[in-house]
Amino acid sequence: MRLIARSVLLAYARTHPETAVPLERWYRLVKAANWTSMDDIRRVSPKAKVLNRDRARFEVAGGNYRLIASFDFRRQIVFVKFIGTPNTTPSIR
Repeated sequence: MRLIARSVLLAYARTHPETAVPLERWYRLVKAANWTSMDDIRRVSPKAKVLNRDRARFEVAGGNYRLIASFDFRRQIVFVKFIGTPNTTPSIR
């Protein structure tokens, strides 16, 4: 899959260095994936929570941070919508 705005991950990792390695791992997982549905995401990442038919929440850095991504399975594109702590209110883009 192709990640739109990898720069968002890199910028977040610069301000929160403890997330650099986990975000890089997540990026590599997504880049190598050929997911066609949320079921594929659940198989590969069982801790991911499906929020609706095109969004999923992933725990990052041992659950200290969350990443919400939107998936366009047909075009094989992933959009990062939110990265933050569980206490941060997501501003959905």
